[in-house]
Amino acid sequence: MNPATKLPVHGVFCASATPVLEKGTPDHAAFATHAKALIEEGCDGIALLGTTGEANSFSIAQRQDLLEKLIAAGLDPKRLLPGTSQTNVADTVTLMRHAVQAGVKATVVLPPFYYKGVSDEGLFRFYAEAIEGVGSNDLRVLLYHIPPIAQVGLSVELVGRLLEAFPGIVVGIKDSSGKLESMQQFASSFENFSVLAGADPFMLPLLRSGGAGCITSSSNLIGKHLRVVFDHAHEPENAELVDKAQERINAWRDLSNAYVQLPTIKAMLAKRRNHPGWTRVRPPLVELTAAEIDKVQAQMTALEAQDNV
Repeated sequence: MNPATKLPVHGVFCASATPVLEKGTPDHAAFATHAKALIEEGCDGIALLGTTGEANSFSIAQRQDLLEKLIAAGLDPKRLLPGTSQTNVADTVTLMRHAVQAGVKATVVLPPFYYKGVSDEGLFRFYAEAIEGVGSNDLRVLLYHIPPIAQVGLSVELVGRLLEAFPGIVVGIKDSSGKLESMQQFASSFENFSVLAGADPFMLPLLRSGGAGCITSSSNLIGKHLRVVFDHAHEPENAELVDKAQERINAWRDLSNAYVQLPTIKAMLAKRRNHPGWTRVRPPLVELTAAEIDKVQAQMTALEAQDNV
């Protein structure tokens, strides 16, 4: 049995990209199609409106509408982990409360990232005011540790204080630090606490160190391989199967990082979903050039052929 399945939030979650229309608003139909395909391909759920989802390029109303329309299209809200972060408490509460009312599994909450060099005390106050502002026992919070982007990290001491203050509400953390030792420290420090890797290569060693799974951008494309690793990571008799899946994961991730990651993933999704509109991104990001898109998609064809060998 995979011990990760005993943790509050566990499995393979896709940090989903968000398709947009020419006018720059979310493409709800394409997003619902993509989300349903991700579940069929092996993902346990969708972590929408995170870094890969360009959350901070959309308004509060657009973010709420995206969640509502995804559920209306037939997605089980208990498979959804929406990002609900803003740089101020009031707007964060608005997004968190909306997500709770929609019945989601948990919300993913960045620290306020505008001011740098802030203290654990200041971060604790932010999270405490947000949680108390929602005021619901149904709220479940996944903290989001991504210091390479936010430049504001979450310490083990801060997480411990939040767990003590809000037991049963703060249930885990997405660790996108890029450091396995950080993920392992969170996993070893707290019981019944879900630590999810923010990058695919780390899921396997993290699972073997008490982790809960992953929330990753590459899972927009490789859910089936991540499913194999999650399901069989603790089975020595399936070590060869897991190693082969991990090789495929690493190959696909390397391609997704060939250029700026998010526009590259969207170019890959344009081919995977047979929808050229997927290449669009919101400012300040810019799309890959036509030549870059052609090159990435040609390499995708080669990877798909290797997957089928």
